[in-house]
Amino acid sequence: MLVQLALYSDRFYMAAVGVYVFAMVLHGWEFARERTAAPALVGETPEASLAGGPGGAGPPPLEGAVRSPAERMGRMGVSLVVLGAGLQFVSILLRGIAAQRWPLGNMYEFISAITFAAVLTWLVVLKRGTGLRPLGAFVLFPVVILQFLGGTVLYTQAAPVMPALQSYWLVVHVTTISIASGLFFVPGIASALFLMRSSGRMPAALAAKVPSAEALDRLAYRVTIVAFPLYTFAVIAGAIWAEAAWGRFWGWDPKETVAFIAWVVYAAYLHARATAGWRNGRAAWVNVLGLVAVVFNLFFINLVVAGLHSYAGVN
Repeated sequence: MLVQLALYSDRFYMAAVGVYVFAMVLHGWEFARERTAAPALVGETPEASLAGGPGGAGPPPLEGAVRSPAERMGRMGVSLVVLGAGLQFVSILLRGIAAQRWPLGNMYEFISAITFAAVLTWLVVLKRGTGLRPLGAFVLFPVVILQFLGGTVLYTQAAPVMPALQSYWLVVHVTTISIASGLFFVPGIASALFLMRSSGRMPAALAAKVPSAEALDRLAYRVTIVAFPLYTFAVIAGAIWAEAAWGRFWGWDPKETVAFIAWVVYAAYLHARATAGWRNGRAAWVNVLGLVAVVFNLFFINLVVAGLHSYAGVN
């Protein structure tokens, strides 16, 4: 029975990846066909939040209005993202039941949780902002890449975890670090697009379809201020777990060190974003560096560097 549930979990995971790929194609179609981007109002006022139609595409069309083919593709893409998130949630749930533990014990499960958090974050952003839907392809691309790697190179069969991970702190620490890491993907991508747009290096045809630099900067900042407290709590919870498991709160293990570096980078970003002279490109560069640190900690530290946190589940 448990083996069958694990098989169903894998199939739901693969189905979610396929749906995300299809959604990315539809978002790419919308982005390529749209002539200009709609005004992006990322959480400016409650009225602005309510003005956006489903998927954050701007004010809802008048009754009887005909939507463009590109807009229809974009709305279908959003619907597919919702479907994919549902399939992925079922995959994570079945994985936990099949393994008879919290489904965050190896890299495959960790990547699934991070990408799920990133997709949910994007859906919330679409609900609260307008004119952002054509950017869905930029958000889904790294999600699809990570899920492909997780389901192929880093795949691990459902099984109990090692004794060191059999603790309620696995639920507290790893869950919050996964959610925070998924949240950081959206502002990292927004800051990268901000840098391309504000530097003038983005082709004019592409820049006309991307929200304004101010909107991208605002999106990056507002998602980061939500993710940073979660990440801070995750680091603190990890230190408490380390004291319970190894008898010390901090030991400069490679994963601990890079996690601390990422925390410092994001703290520096929030400080820089509040400083007048750093509000533009400099702060965005710091935010992109923070995402690089998170991804580096996820892959290189887990897979290459030996340490107390070497729980990748692959050899």
